Amino acid sequence: MPTLELKLPLPDRLAREAQAAGLLTPEALSKLLKDALRRHAGLALLAGAAQSTAAGSKPMSMKVIQSEVNAVRRARKTRADA
Repeated sequence: MPTLELKLPLPDRLAREAQAAGLLTPEALSKLLKDALRRHAGLALLAGAAQSTAAGSKPMSMKVIQSEVNAVRRARKTRADA
């Protein structure tokens, strides 16, 4: 696992409160980053859905979605067998 050293300029009060809450440990910072990445991905998904709706796209039926999933799986299997 790569090691990354960060230096953050924080106001004294924020640094003290974060330290007291145990939020400046490697484990806590890792969890905070993972949570932020999940939120970021969710917001990106929602933004994409909003753009799709604004562009007039219609939702895909479950049958069409399953057909697409099956096609991707077949393509992956074909590549794996080659």
